[in-house]
Amino acid sequence: MKNNIISDEAVISSKSFGSSKRLLKKMKGRKPVFTYIILAFWTVICVFPLYWMFTFSLKDNKEIFGENVLGLPKNWLFSNYADAMRVGNMALYFKNSGIVTGLTILLTVFCAMMACYALTRMKWKGRDFVNNIFMLGLTVPIHAALLPVFIMLRSLKMTNSYQALIIPYSAFALAMAIMIFGSFMVNIPEELEESACLDGCGTFGIFFRIILPLMRPAVSTVAIFTFLQAWNELMFAVIFISDSKYRTLPVGINTFFGSYTTKWGPIGAALVIATFPTLIVYAFISRKIQESLIAGAIKG
Repeated sequence: MKNNIISDEAVISSKSFGSSKRLLKKMKGRKPVFTYIILAFWTVICVFPLYWMFTFSLKDNKEIFGENVLGLPKNWLFSNYADAMRVGNMALYFKNSGIVTGLTILLTVFCAMMACYALTRMKWKGRDFVNNIFMLGLTVPIHAALLPVFIMLRSLKMTNSYQALIIPYSAFALAMAIMIFGSFMVNIPEELEESACLDGCGTFGIFFRIILPLMRPAVSTVAIFTFLQAWNELMFAVIFISDSKYRTLPVGINTFFGSYTTKWGPIGAALVIATFPTLIVYAFISRKIQESLIAGAIKG
């Protein structure tokens, strides 16, 4: 009797399992139309400002203010970009932003990686204290140090120069860079360094030949974060730079509004010149950033 009950229960459970399996297959076969609609709607919301900015930069005032606000330009005025580059000095500001951002990335990556190597691999007195000092930088807003940094730069006669922006940008980016590098470096096997040491490598040989090649994912992550910070920063650039020769793009666009209040097309062109490089850089490096962050989370 018990055997019959058990067999009946087994048959019922097998039937229920089979029905649930068929139900899962049907659910997998159905396309989540509602989800696609929501994603498509969200894509339009995210892409529309870029479309509007680009078309805005190719129109004249009549189209911008009523005749053709949302549509494609009737007359594609690429001359707006020429006016922005030539009359608005956007070419000079773009070059200055490129110099400042590029050197900031190089200085931040180099200093942060070497500091992280000393903090995670070398054993010395006061290492934890120094690491805590670096991490304290994460809690200090960049604009809270505006006045003391300006006083130091002025006393050193470094205002109105590239280093007036490169040094503060790199200093404030160090804390985040060291934290990102540290999450990767602590998971590199120490046996690699021991083997290199047995082969005759010194401290710098181990760093440049072993550690540095393994840190490429973290380098790309730090580079993009530093790029976004240095490229878009405005307050330091306004206070520390008064000479138009060293102005960066955010400051140039800020002054551009006052110079071109009657012609909005060149202003839109200047905004495109300042915004689209950031989107292009992120489009090429975003996958590496996501992979490096996921790898750091799994290793941690």
